[in-house]
Amino acid sequence: MQSDGAVIHVIDDDEALRDSLTFLLRTAQIETRPHATAAAFFDELPRGELSCVITDVRMPGLSGIDLLKRLKELKIDVPVIVITGHADVRLAVEAMKFGAFDFLEKPFDDKVLLASVQSALQQWSDGTRRQIERAAIESRLAVLSNRERDVLNGLVTGRANKQIAFDLGISPRTVEIYRAHLMDKMQATSLSELVRMALIAEIAGSDSV
Repeated sequence: MQSDGAVIHVIDDDEALRDSLTFLLRTAQIETRPHATAAAFFDELPRGELSCVITDVRMPGLSGIDLLKRLKELKIDVPVIVITGHADVRLAVEAMKFGAFDFLEKPFDDKVLLASVQSALQQWSDGTRRQIERAAIESRLAVLSNRERDVLNGLVTGRANKQIAFDLGISPRTVEIYRAHLMDKMQATSLSELVRMALIAEIAGSDSV
């Protein structure tokens, strides 16, 4: 399994199951860190080394549901796979409502678990790439002048150069100059790419841009 530096945290008070999951994941060449309780996990929580969490829904102290709520409070967006017993379907559904990526009923097949982990890691990888891309776009937006931002807003809302020029009280030629500066500063090779960047940064229609 391709993990690309991912780290999975296994949280379960059942030592035998915790050890079994840890062994399975490490055999699949995924770095895995076991924790006996959710409290122990939060005590050691390293934001930069968190790709996926596997947790039992029923645990002493903080439950799997409590863990999901706490992650949400901390604004930590990470896929969480919840392990449940046959009698815990209600809790599993509740976990999904609180953002669990998936839930698996005991006993589960190793292949099913690994497939769920692979999907979770893909979600984590996609999310990480989006965060990096958005940060890069926002850093480029930060160096735009106020007028360049005005022109960008006009482009994002679909206005032609002449309409933007009329709205801003400048000449179409000046708009073309600002547009060229925009493309350069935003490192965009086409108008569609420029618009895509703006949408990723969620600035379309914003008066602050």
